[in-house]
Amino acid sequence: MAITHWDLHKRKKTGAKRRIWRKKRKYELGRFPAETVLHEERRIRIIRTKGGGIKVRLLRDRYVNLYIPSQNKTEKTEILSVLENPANREYSRRGVITKGAIIETKYGKAVVTSRPGQDGVINAKLIEEA
Repeated sequence: MAITHWDLHKRKKTGAKRRIWRKKRKYELGRFPAETVLHEERRIRIIRTKGGGIKVRLLRDRYVNLYIPSQNKTEKTEILSVLENPANREYSRRGVITKGAIIETKYGKAVVTSRPGQDGVINAKLIEEA
């Protein structure tokens, strides 16, 4: 069954059930999330979007572009582990990297600022204790 972004299956404001009066349309298509994980080899998937553009889905990677605010520079460094993911408890257990995830690097803890499943790259900002 295809994933769609529509509201034809929901109830009306009055509480009445809606009758689905047409089939799913291509422009209502939704896709499964990329669920980027930590892995030795990098793997990406190119998705054609509506209008002919592309999205680069990052499926697995082990490197991060880490911004260090105190030095005002960016370093490419290895991700040691995924500590927590506030987006979903299950993602925390499985080590899925999404925006907002807390990761461990050799410089310390960092928070992911990019959307790996949409951008195809992992960018993060180092969390520096004051």
